[in-house]
Amino acid sequence: MLMASGSKFLWLGVMGAFMLVGWLASHLADNSDNPQTQLMGLGLYVLAEGLIFAPMFGIAQLLVPGAIGAAAFITLLLVAALTWTAFSSKTDFSFLGGILKVAGLVALGTIIAGAIFGFKLGIWFSGLMVLFAGACVLYDTSRIIHDYPADRPAGAALHLFASIALMLWYVLRILISLATNDD
Repeated sequence: MLMASGSKFLWLGVMGAFMLVGWLASHLADNSDNPQTQLMGLGLYVLAEGLIFAPMFGIAQLLVPGAIGAAAFITLLLVAALTWTAFSSKTDFSFLGGILKVAGLVALGTIIAGAIFGFKLGIWFSGLMVLFAGACVLYDTSRIIHDYPADRPAGAALHLFASIALMLWYVLRILISLATNDD
C-alpha cells in the first residue's frame, strides 16, 4: 500500500523506523538490570510488530479469509518442531549466528533493492525467508537453552518473538500469493 501511494521510499522509511525501534527495544531488554525496563523494551517491540502486521492482516482478511489462522497454525507447527529439535538434540546451534547475520544482510539488501528498483521478490524469496526465520528460531531457542542470562527473560522472549513473527509474516505472504496467484 505504501509503495502504491507513489513513494517507493516510504516503505524503506517504515522499515528503517522499525529497525531503529527494534534495536532500541533489544537494547532495553538485553542490557538493563531493571526488570521493568526489560519489559518496556519487550512491550515496545510487540507494539511495533503490531503496527507492522496490521496492514498485512487487513489485506489477508480481505483477499484470503482464513489465511491468518492457517498461517498461524503452520507457523505454530514449524516452531514446535524446531523447538523440539533444539531441546531433544541437545546441540548448541550457536554456530548459526554468523551465517544468520550474513543471510540477514543479504535478505535486507534484496528487500531494499526490490523497493528501489521496483521488482517483486515473489514466492521463492518468501520461502527462503521462512527457512531463514526457521534457522533464527532454532538459533534463538538454542541460545535460551544454553547461554542466555537467566536475569534477562524479556530479552530472550523478544528475540524468539521476533523470529517467530518473521516466520509468520512470510508464511502469510506465501498463502496470500498462492491464493491470489500474485507472484
